[in-house]
Amino acid sequence: MFDLHGMTALVTGASGGIGSAIAKALAAQGARVGLLDADVYGPSQPRMMGIAGERPTTQDGRTLEPPRGHGIPVMSIGFLVDADQPMVWRGPMVTQALTQMLADTHWGKLDYLVVDMPPGTGDIQLTLTQRVPVSGAVIVTTPQEIALLDARKGLQMFRKVGVPVLGIVENMGLHRCPACGHESHIFDAGGGGAIAARYHTTLLGQLPLDARIREQADSGAPTVVSDPGSPAARVFNTIARRAAGALAASAIRGAARLPAISIEGD
Repeated sequence: MFDLHGMTALVTGASGGIGSAIAKALAAQGARVGLLDADVYGPSQPRMMGIAGERPTTQDGRTLEPPRGHGIPVMSIGFLVDADQPMVWRGPMVTQALTQMLADTHWGKLDYLVVDMPPGTGDIQLTLTQRVPVSGAVIVTTPQEIALLDARKGLQMFRKVGVPVLGIVENMGLHRCPACGHESHIFDAGGGGAIAARYHTTLLGQLPLDARIREQADSGAPTVVSDPGSPAARVFNTIARRAAGALAASAIRGAARLPAISIEGD
């Protein structure tokens, strides 16, 4: 159960912790944020949010009180199963688990519910777009062509089911050698900007290939928490602001399209 006065945003693709970083950046800017880990087969948010090993509680025997990481309520199948247990589930079981995590969690009043999703266009994506009033999707990709193929399919799927695409995040772009300072594009360059231009959407931000981002995510302290003044944290904050702005603009456009209703009395 949640009282969502704001927006639901999906973050999908080769995210590498970007969903949790966006959630934390929004919270740091004063928003009330919840984070749903929709990657049922490979849940990672408990670790990335520094709350691995915790369990949801219940006060009424019907709804779950989610653990909180850095002040953000988080729900993940990773809280309910052992870390080494594989989720050998067929589609209907995944759909049911995801629906229960969403509906049976006491989220409280939220401005944003950030849903961190796996890449693809399968049951998880379709379940969320059909069961939840999704306000927008952020597509995350790395620059190389093989990842852009998946990003294009995801973008087209969201548009086909009527979910606005808020923009593209390019992850693991420029790499700067910490020893000599040499810069190189290990996974190619410009892929995120190219796909944003081709599909008439926004490039929300470009993140470098930086071992510190990985280390901070693995340790449960996202970059925006552990190193808020760093260049990477500034990029995360910019991505969050731009995504929030795109959500607001999309909501205004949607409201403008609503039909006028008049009630005439006798």
